[in-house]
Amino acid sequence: MIAGCFSQPNTPSSSSSSYCSQVPQNVVTCIYQTQLCNSPTYLTLSWSKALFSHSLTVSAADIFSITISLNSSTLSFFGTRHGSKSIRHRKIKLHWNFTRAEFAQNSAEPESRFYLAISHNGKLQFFLGDLLRDLTRRHKKLEGKGSDNNLIEPVLLSRREHVFGSRCYVSRAVFMGCKHVIEIECGGGGGAMRVKVDGETRLVVKRLAWKFRGYEKIFIDGIEVEFYWDVLSWVVNGAEESNSNGNGANGHGVFVFHVGDGTVWPEMVGAEKKLIKKSVSGSSVLQWAEESSECGRTSCSSSTKSCGSNATGFSLLLYAWTVN
Repeated sequence: MIAGCFSQPNTPSSSSSSYCSQVPQNVVTCIYQTQLCNSPTYLTLSWSKALFSHSLTVSAADIFSITISLNSSTLSFFGTRHGSKSIRHRKIKLHWNFTRAEFAQNSAEPESRFYLAISHNGKLQFFLGDLLRDLTRRHKKLEGKGSDNNLIEPVLLSRREHVFGSRCYVSRAVFMGCKHVIEIECGGGGGAMRVKVDGETRLVVKRLAWKFRGYEKIFIDGIEVEFYWDVLSWVVNGAEESNSNGNGANGHGVFVFHVGDGTVWPEMVGAEKKLIKKSVSGSSVLQWAEESSECGRTSCSSSTKSCGSNATGFSLLLYAWTVN
């Protein structure tokens, strides 16, 4: 676990304690295509974990936005790891239970023993987690909860994650129904980059100082995956570090794994937006990925109006931040 915070670009490494407490250890934002209020909807889940805070924001554009505290400390007066919330004018109700949720190391998103559910007019329309029976027991009047077959399976369209490390950056993503561990190893500066999937090397890129942006195709379980990278920030900050005898700024790499046709990018808000504002890199992996690919990509704010695109692909957008 990262005990402190990393240095801001072009600033001294000694930061105030208040700033350190706000630096995320992990931020994950996912967009699901689902049904809500009897209409197709883009639902955004944003998981954020920092040194002294842990939260989930659930939002659907023009409908609602709710932030749930996931702090486990008993000293947290506003801790709401189990509960519900009603949006009365929409007849929507959220139900959640993270009391026994299990998380991977440093991850803001739970892996098991939790649920998040959304109902409309007393009918279950969205469910995420593995405690459906627990939801059934607690909310006996909720319709459509007796069996997984009664639920319309939400479709995960995109996942954006911010991870922190020094040489190795790890993420987990589901490609065509199968969960995989993604690892990116980088020697820093103008060295080499290695991409691994489930521990197996799928791509090696050498001389990053010359190949700081690029595109390749890799295969995961026989499925073709488009892979884009932009490590200009790593290269620039590596050079600055060498010129300043090790006192250079930290940077980040940006990576896209894309499969299928079309996807939807979540809008950056909150902790994510603050992170990107502190970045010294002006490059946009989305911009040049769109220019290099014929697949349609859309940046949106989870609007219900844009659900008509019926994107069938999935994209993992990974920001890998260097922490010395």
